[in-house]
Amino acid sequence: MTTTNISDADLRDRLRAVDDPALDTDIVTAGLVTDISVDGGTATVELALGAPHAPDEAAIAERVREVADDAGIDVELSANVPLFDAAESSVLPGVKNVIAVASGKGGVGKSTVAVNLAAGLADRGANVGLFDADVYGPNVPQMLGADTDPDVTTIDGEERIEPPTAHGLKLMSVGLMIEDDDPVVWRGPVAQNTLTDLFADVSWGSLDYLVVDLPPGTGDVQLTVLQHLPVTGTVVVTTPQSVAVGDTRRGIEMFGEYQTNVLGVVENMSGFVCPNCGDAHEIFGEDGGRSLADAVDVPYLGALPLDPAIRVGADAGEPIVRQDGAKTAEAFQDLAGTVANKVGVLRRHYHQTATDGGE
Repeated sequence: MTTTNISDADLRDRLRAVDDPALDTDIVTAGLVTDISVDGGTATVELALGAPHAPDEAAIAERVREVADDAGIDVELSANVPLFDAAESSVLPGVKNVIAVASGKGGVGKSTVAVNLAAGLADRGANVGLFDADVYGPNVPQMLGADTDPDVTTIDGEERIEPPTAHGLKLMSVGLMIEDDDPVVWRGPVAQNTLTDLFADVSWGSLDYLVVDLPPGTGDVQLTVLQHLPVTGTVVVTTPQSVAVGDTRRGIEMFGEYQTNVLGVVENMSGFVCPNCGDAHEIFGEDGGRSLADAVDVPYLGALPLDPAIRVGADAGEPIVRQDGAKTAEAFQDLAGTVANKVGVLRRHYHQTATDGGE
């Protein structure tokens, strides 16, 4: 590569050619270029990108590399995560983004979505943790084929829980701390205290995303998570039928009351394609999730089919998102990319607003 005499200001001006479609402006005007330093034929550029391995942010980074290449220089990119407030750096300090997965009622496949979302993000190259906060139905370990007891270590004189790893995910669940057949018969305060202790005691290390599987409904456990964790945004799961949609709408209203960003609605069990004849059957109705998203003005994240392979994978401890070439796997892979993109938009928009355009 031929070295050219280009200054910091020259490169910054060239980067105005890189658009952020979600913000409807270029990355310099949006304040996303937080630092530039050109030394000879190499530039270091820091970008305010907050969703590691999100497709849209990867595309922005690639465009920056192309602009630098056209200018005849090499570029080293780094990213910082624009935090919403100081609490994010003090609670779970090594975790960049907390994504809660919620539902208004049980039986809609919320845990299935949480497991495959986490595995899908990990497949994209992200460092991911999965926290099973569904204390009354902690079945995430079974879905991941995890039965390893967490280790306890001492860090700076304090005992910390080291989460085991399954399918490349760091995992913590009450299900790992009780016997398989033991019922969890806890009153609300006990469940809240248990979760609060786990928030403080688990050593997650450095994570790009922590996916939190909430219990269904709008009770004490959900409020405990919203009050104690710096939730970046929530994915809300519904099925198409009206009963599920109505309960899900109430859940979305709860997040609004606690000023928690809703990343969007995903419609699970949206349709069944007969493996023998190929005909599609809308067993639970259709478009309930899309209609709900439109009604409450939140993004629609897509539809996931009703597929027996999901159950087979869960029983075997193998997330279906890992099955290359399967159509249902592609739907979950698309969901992981879409959710990461929504996280990125939230982070970049906040940074743009906080810096008043950066200019």
